[in-house]
Amino acid sequence: MLDMYEDDSEGTVFRDVIMLALMGFVVIVVLLLPHLNPPVKASEDATPPGNIIVEIRWPDDLDSDVDLWVEAPGDRPVGYSNKGGAVFNLLRDDLGFQGDPTKLNYEVAYSRGVVAGEYTINLHLYQDRSRHLPIEVTVSVGVKRKPQDPLERIEVRQVNLRHVGQERTVVRFTLDGDGRIVPGSKHELPKPLRQARATLGG
Repeated sequence: MLDMYEDDSEGTVFRDVIMLALMGFVVIVVLLLPHLNPPVKASEDATPPGNIIVEIRWPDDLDSDVDLWVEAPGDRPVGYSNKGGAVFNLLRDDLGFQGDPTKLNYEVAYSRGVVAGEYTINLHLYQDRSRHLPIEVTVSVGVKRKPQDPLERIEVRQVNLRHVGQERTVVRFTLDGDGRIVPGSKHELPKPLRQARATLGG
């Protein structure tokens, strides 16, 4: 009878030790959880880059290569074959489905600063493997006079490209020294940028 009580007390001690160890492990995990993946505080200084932002989008289900061309005052045209100038940089050259795992069709160019003078925004249909014409492209142009300022949209429109090789001037506009659009300066008079780039060489 005594041996039975001794065996039971040993089992109780073993269970108590296991339970204490398990509880200790749970407490350690609970204490460590907040430190494994601390919440990231949003930076108040985080603002999108660029003062002039030009974006184009066309339907994601089209395997088509639409090129954005931009020109700042006194600068070279910037597009797929010349991705950087003194003012603008082309950050994304979208080739359609080629080398694009996301299947999102868009291109974007940013400026460094705002230079007074005339700006030109063009589209060029380089290739249309989907054979789906016309291609409707949404063009958005925004300006931030200072890095902390909100983006002011100065042009948003849909443009149709009707054949491969077509280059179309979407908008030309003039900004003053403060980055404000000069009243009455917006127009669509054609100005080739891709051909102009070719004549400049390099």
